[in-house]
Amino acid sequence: MTDRELVTLDRNENHYGPAPACLAALRDLAPSLLHDYPRDFQFGSYSRLSRRLAAIHGVAEPRIMLGYGCEDILKEAVHHYVGPGGALLVPSASWWYYRAVADEACGETIEYPLVETSTAYRYDIGALLALRDRAPVRLLLIATPNNPTGNRITRAQLHAVLEHYRGIPTLLDQAYFGFSDDGPDDWAELTDEFPDLLVLRSFSKLYALAGARIGYGIAGARHREFVTICSRCLGYNRVSEDLALAALDSAAYYADVRERMAVDRRHLYESLRPMSGVRVYDSEANFVLARFPREIVTSLDAELRRRGFAVKFFKEAAFLDCARITIGTEVENARLVSSMLEVLPALLPAGV
Repeated sequence: MTDRELVTLDRNENHYGPAPACLAALRDLAPSLLHDYPRDFQFGSYSRLSRRLAAIHGVAEPRIMLGYGCEDILKEAVHHYVGPGGALLVPSASWWYYRAVADEACGETIEYPLVETSTAYRYDIGALLALRDRAPVRLLLIATPNNPTGNRITRAQLHAVLEHYRGIPTLLDQAYFGFSDDGPDDWAELTDEFPDLLVLRSFSKLYALAGARIGYGIAGARHREFVTICSRCLGYNRVSEDLALAALDSAAYYADVRERMAVDRRHLYESLRPMSGVRVYDSEANFVLARFPREIVTSLDAELRRRGFAVKFFKEAAFLDCARITIGTEVENARLVSSMLEVLPALLPAGV
């Protein structure tokens, strides 16, 4: 089976696709969106999207920064704040790209621990607070939900961390915002209380616009210079902005997607956790992390591919026995669970 024929549950893409309003925006695309530069500056603002986001989050428009996905703003922030010889503080079990960008900036990566339990990962807040006085941190990064572990920091925990780290730029990566059972956490107002905070959001995950490459930040006052440096004189992709606006107008559609994914996450837990030797972790994102006996990982990957599924089996040392399984559509998820229940009993060693 070729990669083109596989159901790709390894990239955390949203297979439900964008809301119908987004497709209508493409169908009704005005040619001027392609051949004209943005004109919003003539009316005293940066763009229609930044105005809309400012209104949603209750901040002044100059505190909204647009980028080509969270990755764009994240990379600029690390280069701006960390730089040569500086230190970036990141969760221990997190996206490899954080470390790669710190390396690009000739900086150092310092990890604070995520603690693994039988059913979840959690932030070790005490250890994180202790690092304030032990390490020369130039930028603190918190991912919530965290990739690939799927865990969130609580609002109370975040508040304690931000209070303790006052004076240090803090980046809150919320690319996987919006998939929680209890709905979205909008913590943008914390940028008023904590001017060092920069909250990142993406239209790639929940809104299923990964191909449009658009994300944004909500910046505290401390980041004024950084926002100015990152601003684009000629504006951003006007088509992507139209798609994002259509997505923001489609709350009911995305609430339905959120609920469907939450149901299928729970089904994945219930199906795999009874299997001896398999550990499945609670997730608040559009993926689930599962740990298997290391000796079956290669065979499990091959068998799933033979049945038409690609899931993410890791090469990183901490996750060599793990797969991150993207939550697809209801049909895809049902087929995947059925395939795993067929394959795993034959692969799992007896007595594990």
